[in-house]
Order: sequence, then C-alpha cells, then structure tokens
Amino acid sequence: MDYYFLWMLLILVMSFALTLYLRHYALHRKLLDVPNSRSSHSVPTPRGGGVAFVLTYLVFLTLAWFFSKVDSSTLMSSAGAGALVAIIGFIDDHRHIAARWRLIGHFTAAVLVIAPLGPFPTITMAGFALDMGVIGLVLSAVYLVWMLNLYNFMDGIDGIAAVEAVTTCLGMVVLYSITQHFELILAPLLLATCVAGFLILNFPPAKIFMGDAGSGFLGVVLAGLSLQAAFKQPELIWPWLILMGVFIVDATFTLLRRLLRGDKVYEAHRSHAYQFASRQVGKHLPVTLCVGLINLFWLLPIAFCVVRLDFPGLAGVLLAYVPLVLLAIKYHAGALEGATQGP
Repeated sequence: MDYYFLWMLLILVMSFALTLYLRHYALHRKLLDVPNSRSSHSVPTPRGGGVAFVLTYLVFLTLAWFFSKVDSSTLMSSAGAGALVAIIGFIDDHRHIAARWRLIGHFTAAVLVIAPLGPFPTITMAGFALDMGVIGLVLSAVYLVWMLNLYNFMDGIDGIAAVEAVTTCLGMVVLYSITQHFELILAPLLLATCVAGFLILNFPPAKIFMGDAGSGFLGVVLAGLSLQAAFKQPELIWPWLILMGVFIVDATFTLLRRLLRGDKVYEAHRSHAYQFASRQVGKHLPVTLCVGLINLFWLLPIAFCVVRLDFPGLAGVLLAYVPLVLLAIKYHAGALEGATQGP
C-alpha cells in the first residue's frame, strides 16, 4: 500500500510540475485563451495545460504495461486512442482543423479502443438477454465519439472537467475495490492522480486551461475504460454511466434542445446548464464544487447499490438521471441566452 501511495504522490507532483512549466511556456509564448462573447471567463488565461496529464498518464501507463500491471487492451485504448485524440485537439488548439477531419480522427480513435476488446458482450436488461453483435460495436463507436466531444463541450468553466474526471475515477476505484475487480483499478487511479496534479492550477480561479487536447483525451479515455470494464463484465457499464451522469445529461439535453430549435450545433455557445448556473451565481467555484458533491454524495451511492446490492442497472441510471434532468431544466440547458432570467 505504501508503495502505491509513494508512486501516486510522485505522479501527482510530476503532473503538477509539468502543468506549471506549460503555464510558464504559454505565458512566454502568449498562448492565451482570450475572452469573447462565447466565453465563460473574463480574463486572458494560458491554455494547453491538459498536455501535462496526457503525457504523465501515457508515460506511467506504458510503464505499468511494461511491468504487466495493466493489459494490452488498456494500453491501446489509452495510449493509442487517447494520444490520437490529444494530438488532434492540440493541433486544433493552435490551428483549426475542419470538422470532417476531426470526426474521421475521432472514429479512428474509437476503432483503436474497440479492436482489442473482442466481440460485443451479451447485455441483460430488464430480465432480457440482448446479443447485439456488430450493432453493439457500432453503438460503442458512437458512444466513444459522443463522449469525447461531450467532454469538450462541458469543459467551459474553471475546474469542472478535471473535477468530473477525478471524482468519477476515484468513485470507480472504490467500487472496483468493493467488488474485488482489482485488475481494473490501476488505470482509473492513475488517471485521477494525473488530472489531480493539473487541477491544482485549474481549480477556480483557474491559472491555466486544459484545452481541446486535454478534454478530448479525458472523454475518450473515460469512455474507453468504461467499455473495457463492460466487455469483461457487462454489468460494470452501469456505474460508469451513473458516475458520468452530470456531463452526459447536461450535454445531451442541451444538444437535443438546440437540435429541435434548428441551431447549428457545431457552433460555439454558452447554453449548457452549468454555464447558465455559473453566470447566475457570478462565480465558477460553487458550480464546480456542486458537480463534485453530486458525484460523491448522489451518484456514487446509487452506483454502489447497483454493483453491491443488486439494484437493477437501468433503474439506477434512471434514478440518477431524473434529478439531473430537472437541474438541466431549472438552469435552462439549451435555451437561448436572452430567453432566460439569468444575468
């Protein structure tokens, strides 16, 4: 235990140190995220800090694979797919990439995640066994691409994307420990530690942003870890979906509402529930803290009931999501900014 604690402490310090260096580099090179009409921040802020946890995670995950602590499918889904998405995001942060090329790259990353996992598992839902075969693999690819783009959409205020990743991963570490899936613990624990090192400087008020390289990386890696667990034991998809509920509900509700209104959904906007909430309270910190608290004290107990007390997975997702949908409605997710009563 002491051995793992010292390694995680070292990794956290290295991620923090690299984030600090990237902040200095961005300030020196004037790589700043300058506020505009679609921004949720008010002062120019260095960007690209997500590269710190991307590199730290990939280096130490590769070392873990070398010493047989994680399997090859975990390495390929993170080091392969994650690195590809991070590179696409890094280039897009510095030089715009057309949406169609980004989408091709994202689906290529999805293939890298799915390829080593094998055939799609049989899922039991409401007492019925579903063998989805190739359709399941296609849906998995769509899920991966949606999750990595969703994470980019939700990275709009200080600390929120990093807090979501840290609490989700630590929640799964706890659940894996309780259910004795020890072979699945290392990757989410490592990711949580790497992101925590970055979060020190990203916590409100943020001194650096993660950028598309970091947010897309987190989206595809978290989704990849959830699929890897589900392909080994299908019931393990439910706690992942529950713990990522805040991001899934806000982003999906917002997208659907904008689609129904006929908006150009690929254009930047500030109509997510968390963005309206942060403008209403006038600060990022309360909203970011609320996301972490919801994950730990609402979603994690429900996920525990699913994995430990045999509470039906689909029912657990519905129970978890209903209050989140109500929050999305309360904070006008997907509404036109001028149509709300907020500032």
